[in-house]
Amino acid sequence: MSVSFEVAAAEVRDALTDASRGLVEREAMVELVALSAVAGEHLLVVGPPGTAKSEAVRRTARGLGGAYFEYLLGRFTEPSEIFGPVDLRKLREGLVETETAGMLPEAEVAFLDEVFLGSTAILNTLLGLLNERTFRRGHTRMQCPLRVCVGASNALPEDDALAAFADRFLARIFVEPVPDPRLEELLEGGASLWADAAPRVASLASLDVVAQAARRADLGPVRPHLAQALRTLRAAGIALSDRRAVKVQRLVAAAAALAGRTTPGVADLWPLVYAVPTKEAQALARDVLRDVLSASENLALPAAALEASAGPLARAQRIAQAGHVLLESRPVDVDAVAAWRLKLEGVAREMDAGFAPEALPETLRALRGAVAAVLAEDASTRAA
Repeated sequence: MSVSFEVAAAEVRDALTDASRGLVEREAMVELVALSAVAGEHLLVVGPPGTAKSEAVRRTARGLGGAYFEYLLGRFTEPSEIFGPVDLRKLREGLVETETAGMLPEAEVAFLDEVFLGSTAILNTLLGLLNERTFRRGHTRMQCPLRVCVGASNALPEDDALAAFADRFLARIFVEPVPDPRLEELLEGGASLWADAAPRVASLASLDVVAQAARRADLGPVRPHLAQALRTLRAAGIALSDRRAVKVQRLVAAAAALAGRTTPGVADLWPLVYAVPTKEAQALARDVLRDVLSASENLALPAAALEASAGPLARAQRIAQAGHVLLESRPVDVDAVAAWRLKLEGVAREMDAGFAPEALPETLRALRGAVAAVLAEDASTRAA
């Protein structure tokens, strides 16, 4: 029995809610994996090791359903480790064919860690697989069911030779370690993953229904607004290639479909920020597109939409909320005060690390003064 668009979108939203549970500050990444899967595009995650990139993708893949493939690439990784070994029986007959069972060519969701460390042979084969969903190696030719490939790296490649390959990842998100004030949440969330109940799983049929709705979406009404946003980016020195400019329409349509809308509007333009290639350019894009992004709204992908539209301001709101809660919950017990003080120092460090003094948002100015006053008072009390 076929699933209706409304039911399919709801199933995917429920699966994402379960997938992001326990993942602190990785909610936007989980949502972008699903957005890319619906759009039929690929996602690049850039951040230091140990920041739960693979766990976020793994949980999202489990929620979306389908065959999953994951691998950590290195300088000496052989193509057979990714695509499968050569079929020795066929080789005796003079045919070079690949046994792809359980390997990347048969995956629906894939995660390739340290993706830019792959050899030329691997990257060249990946180009066709990512771009055309076609695997070619020796005598083997096959269509691949891949919905989305998530590549991860510690940094963007500086080698121009990798630029063409990196451009295949339309959406990009940059992640950082969880800040000090949220370490308790990190520890609690991480521990909950060990004994997590079975998450809700959206069938691939539901994902395909939403993807089909995105492909059929009428982009006519929103296209002038998207074109104007692209002109604004160009005027600010942020140039997207023609290919990226065209393909970002898929992300806009997918965002609307996941939110249950068949006609995208200005509220769905926020994925444009994730199509901007670098972290610095994304920050500038948020600034110059502030008026357009103020209309962003997506109940299915709230973290990704907020991060795209607000960026540092969203982080400022979270820091302010955490800081005020801390100030109002000063413990009486002496031992507890020491731990409480460490949390306050973490809030102060996060403010100082994230914002220059002259660029400190208004929501944080009063908080920074209050935290500094409390820390100074405690220091003088201990000295006395």
